[in-house]
Amino acid sequence: MKVFCLGGAGKICSEAVRDLVQFSDAEQITIGDPNADAARSLIEELNDDRVDYVDIDITDEQRAIAILEGYDIVADGTTIKLNEVSTECIAHAGCHGVNLNGFGAEYQFDALFRKNDRIHVPGFGMTPGITDMMVRFAADQMERVGIVRVSHGAFRPIAFSPSITETTIFEYDPSLASRVVFEDGEFKQVPPFARERIIELPEPYGRHPQWIIPHAETRTVYEYLKDKGIRLIETRGTWPPKNMLLVRALYEWGFLGNDPIEIAGAKIGILDAISRYLQDSEAGTTTDLYGYALHVQVVGTNQGMKRQFTLTHTHPSSDGSVSGWEQLRAYTRCVGIPLSIAVDLIVRGRSQDIGVVIPERAFKPDEVFRELDKRQILIHIGQKNL
Repeated sequence: MKVFCLGGAGKICSEAVRDLVQFSDAEQITIGDPNADAARSLIEELNDDRVDYVDIDITDEQRAIAILEGYDIVADGTTIKLNEVSTECIAHAGCHGVNLNGFGAEYQFDALFRKNDRIHVPGFGMTPGITDMMVRFAADQMERVGIVRVSHGAFRPIAFSPSITETTIFEYDPSLASRVVFEDGEFKQVPPFARERIIELPEPYGRHPQWIIPHAETRTVYEYLKDKGIRLIETRGTWPPKNMLLVRALYEWGFLGNDPIEIAGAKIGILDAISRYLQDSEAGTTTDLYGYALHVQVVGTNQGMKRQFTLTHTHPSSDGSVSGWEQLRAYTRCVGIPLSIAVDLIVRGRSQDIGVVIPERAFKPDEVFRELDKRQILIHIGQKNL
C-alpha cells in the first residue's frame, strides 16, 4: 500500500507520518506539503527509505488528482477550509481517505467513493474520532441510549499554527449554523459559550467549565443512535483557561465577527490581525500545560436497568519524563496518531463499509483502543447502574 500524507510536514500530520513509519507496513509514505524545508527535515529525521516528498498544491485540482492517482490511501491533514477540495481530489483519484476535521463537506462525494469501492472517513483525530469510538463502545452495550455528552480539553497554545488559529476562528464564529445540540428530536443552533457545564477531566487537567462547540460528533452520533431512542447529544470543549478568557473577551467585544478595518491604507479583518499577532507572539505560541483529555458520558438502558458509562483517556506527561511526549508533542501526537491508526486499519482491510462513512461505523472500538494502547494512549472505562 502507498500512503500520501497531505499536509504531512505540519505539526499534527507529521505525527501521523512518524507513527506510520513506526507501526505500519506501508511500502511508500509520501509527504505532500507546501513547506518543502519542513518536509525534508522530517524525512532526514525519520531516515526511512519508504518516506519521500512531493510538491503538491491541492487547489490545483487536476495536477493534484494526477499525483494522488498513484496512491492507495490519503491521510488528509489539510485545514477545514480545504477539506471540500481535498476530499473531491481524493475521490476523483480513486483513493481511500481519512481526514482530521469531518465538518461535513465530505459527504457530497459519497457516491463517487462508492463507485470506486473506496472508503473515506471524515474526522478521525482525537475529537472527532476517538470520541466517536468511545460513544460506540458504550452504546453497543445498551439496548436504548438516551443521553450522550462528549467533552474534551485541548491543552495547546491558541495559535501555534495557522490551521489551529483557523479552527479557533471557525468554532467561535457567532453566526455559525453548525454549532448545534440534538435535543428532543431536533438539532438546535446555539451561540458561543452556550450550556456551560463543569467537566472533571483526568489529572493533571482537572475541573473546567466547557461549552457547546460545532464538532461533528453531534451529528454522527445521532446517525449512529437514531434508532436507539436518543434524546440528547451535546458536544463540549475547552482550551487552556487563558485561551478561553481571551476568546470570551473577543466574543463579548464583537471581534469574532472579523469585521474589516483599515490600517495604513490596507484592509484586514480585525480577527485576522489579532490572529497574526498571536501567531508571532510568545503568548500565542506557548501555554502552561500541554496535552489532551477526553471525557465521554453515555446514559441508556440494558435489560430494563438504567446504566451510565463514563470513558476518559490519558497519555504520557508533557513534562519531559517520557521521550517524544515533551510539551506540544503531548497534544500533537494525540491528534496525529489516531489519523495514522485509521489509515493503517484501512490498509489492513479492517475498516467497515465503503463510501463516506461516519467514524462510528468505520471501525471497531476494541481494535482502535488496542492500537492506542500500543502508543501509550490509554482509554479508561467506568460504568455504573443508576
